Amino acid sequence: MSDGKNIAVIGLDDFHRQLLEDVRGADNYCFHGLIPYHHIVNPDRYPIEEFLHSAQRELSEIEGGVDAIIGHWDFPTTSLLPLLQAQLGLNGPSLESVLLCENKYATRLVGEEIIPELLPPFALVDPRDDAVADDPPLPYPFWLKPVVAFSSTLGFRVDGREDLKHALQQIRAGIDKFAAPFNTLMQRAHLGQRRALLNGKFCIAEGIISGRGTTVEGYVLDGEPQTYAIIDSLRGPNQVSFVGYHYPSDLPEEVGQRMEEASCRIVRHLGLRHTPFNIEFLWDEELDKLRLLEINPRISKSHSPLFALVDGASHHEVAIDVALGREPRFRRGAGRWRYAAKFMPRVYAPARVTRAPTEGDLARLRQRFPDALFFSHVHEGMELSDLPNQDSYSFELGDLFLGGNSREELTRHFHEAMQILGFRFSQRVATNYE
Repeated sequence: MSDGKNIAVIGLDDFHRQLLEDVRGADNYCFHGLIPYHHIVNPDRYPIEEFLHSAQRELSEIEGGVDAIIGHWDFPTTSLLPLLQAQLGLNGPSLESVLLCENKYATRLVGEEIIPELLPPFALVDPRDDAVADDPPLPYPFWLKPVVAFSSTLGFRVDGREDLKHALQQIRAGIDKFAAPFNTLMQRAHLGQRRALLNGKFCIAEGIISGRGTTVEGYVLDGEPQTYAIIDSLRGPNQVSFVGYHYPSDLPEEVGQRMEEASCRIVRHLGLRHTPFNIEFLWDEELDKLRLLEINPRISKSHSPLFALVDGASHHEVAIDVALGREPRFRRGAGRWRYAAKFMPRVYAPARVTRAPTEGDLARLRQRFPDALFFSHVHEGMELSDLPNQDSYSFELGDLFLGGNSREELTRHFHEAMQILGFRFSQRVATNYE
C-alpha cells in the first residue's frame, strides 16, 4: 500500500476496526491500533505518562510513518490525541482547547462568555470541604458531579442535606480515577489564569434542567465548524439514565438549526481546530428553550453503527478526513434503513445475573434481525454492582444496535430482541424493556 495512508487509532478493537474498514475509501487506508483497548477503556487507572511512552514507541514502529491519528473513546483518549498529533506535526486540536471541553466547569465558564442563555445555574464545589453539607452551593434540588468523568459516573441528584452528604462521600472515594490523570495532562498545557479553576479534584453543581435530549455531530477544519447530523438521546423512567439513541432526529427543523448555530458559535469560541465534535443539548418543548449539556471533541462511538445502518458508513469517515486535513464528503441515506437506534437495556436495582445470552441466543437474534449488533457488558454469575463506570441509578447490560423503517418498528424490534437474549436475575428487578 505504498500510495495509501497509515491511520493510527487509539484503543482499536475488532468491532470498530470493522466499521473503519467499511468506510468509503478504506482500500487506501491501513489502520494501526495505538495503546491496547483494555489499557485505555475501563482500566483501574489511567497512567498518562505510560500511555504516551507506549504510543510513541508504537508510532515509531509503523513502517512508512503515520499520516493521521484518530480516536473515538472518551477521556483520556481525547486528551492524548492532541499531544501525539502535535509531536508528529499532524492535524489536530490544541491540548488547551480539548481540556476546556473535558472539564465540565471550564465548559460552563466558556459557555457563559458566548451563550449564557443556554446554561443552567452552576457552581464549583470542593468535595473535600466538610462545610459544603451545611452550605449547599445551589438551592435544592441540583446535580453534583466531578468536573472530569464520563457516562454520568459519580453523578448524583441532590434533593436535600442527606443526599448531599451521601454524594460527597461517594465522590471523595472515587474522584481520583479521573482527577489524577486530568491534572497530569494539565501540567502540559498553557492555561494561564484558568489553571487554578480547572483542578480535576473539584465538582460542579448544576441546576436541574429537563427536556428532549439531542446531540449535534460536526467537525471543524481550519477553524471553521460544520454540522452534519442530529441524533435524539432517550432517557429512562428515572429521567437520568440514557436508554437509547435514535437517528435521524425528529426535532422540528427550526430547533435543530438553533442547536447547530449554537454549536458552531461555541466551537469557534473554544478555538477547536482540526477535530470532529459532538455537542449535547436539551430542548424544553413547552418553553421552547435550549440548554447546553456538554461538548466532546470527538465523534460519538455510540452513533457509529447508526450512521452505518442509515447512511451506509460510519462517521469515522469524517474523523479520518479531518485528521488528513481534507473536507469531509459524507454521503447520506445510502444505508439499508430509514432509521437506526442504539438501545441500552438497563436494570434499576442491584442483582446477580443468573442467565446471560448464549451463543445460541445471539445466533437467533442475527437470524431474526440480520443487521443487529449486540455487545453484552455482563456474564452469568456477575453482580451488577461490579460493572465499571455506571451512573448512580442503574446498570447497563449491553449495547444493542438495530435498524428499522419507523421509530415504532425500532421499539418493537427492541422488545422482541430482549426476549430472544433472555437475561435473568437473582431477584425481580425493574428494567427498561419489560
